[in-house]
Amino acid sequence: MKNIFLAILLISFNVINAQNFKAYQFYDQKGKEIKTDKLIKELAEYDVVFFGENHNNSINHWLQLKITEALFEKKNGQLILGAEMFERDNQPPLNQYLDGKFDAKTLKDSARLWNNYTTDYKPLVDFAKAKKLNFIATNIPRKYASQTAKEGLESLKNLPSKEKNYIAQLPIKVTLETPGYPEMKAMMGDHAEGTKVMNFISAQAIKDATMAESILKNFQVGKTFIHYNGNYHSKEFGGIYWYIKQKNPNLKMAVISVFESEDPELKVPEKEYIPTNFNLIIPSDMTKTF
Repeated sequence: MKNIFLAILLISFNVINAQNFKAYQFYDQKGKEIKTDKLIKELAEYDVVFFGENHNNSINHWLQLKITEALFEKKNGQLILGAEMFERDNQPPLNQYLDGKFDAKTLKDSARLWNNYTTDYKPLVDFAKAKKLNFIATNIPRKYASQTAKEGLESLKNLPSKEKNYIAQLPIKVTLETPGYPEMKAMMGDHAEGTKVMNFISAQAIKDATMAESILKNFQVGKTFIHYNGNYHSKEFGGIYWYIKQKNPNLKMAVISVFESEDPELKVPEKEYIPTNFNLIIPSDMTKTF
């Protein structure tokens, strides 16, 4: 009996020590594990790549940088970068920084940077600067998204012509057929006023449509445009992806979606998992940047 107990204890010890602690795992749309070298090879074939993120996840941001670096090598520098985190009217100061005319402090004083810019997005911007790549500020200025949420899309028609340059050309189509938008409606609850619900969804839509338009305006044939955005803006092939498809269905686009998991082996989740082209599974207890 003593020998059996010792054998069980030894086996348990070896199992614990043999356990792998994964920081991430990529899967393709069919649920098959995909290694990063194959992922890079496949991404290089696309015109536009959406890299979804959970804004506060450190491994998510690290992977954005590493995959961008690898894709730069694979594409021989034929990359364009863009991000939700920069608003269209902040393109001039961003360009000044990329050209070496602004230092980091001047950029911070001149643009509306996110609170986690230094830890999470500056490495990407600095990579673009070092490699002389275009980095596109794709998003609508937040004050216009806020205005839409309060007053509706119609209120944007009264903006001065110069300010209209910072938003997608109106009118834009807003429909609950867009993936993700019915979920937003459900979040508002059954008792929310119809107008309030649609204004809320329209605020999301004008962001997505503006980012889509920004990508289309700056895309160049032969280059891959990699866009960093919150996972919600491209999940289930909705959001920005959907708006680009309405304008240019021939562009070859890929979505990297992100999911968190408590499974130490980071297997494909059994619930609430709708895969896109590539799917990043990360530990739910991964270090958060805020």
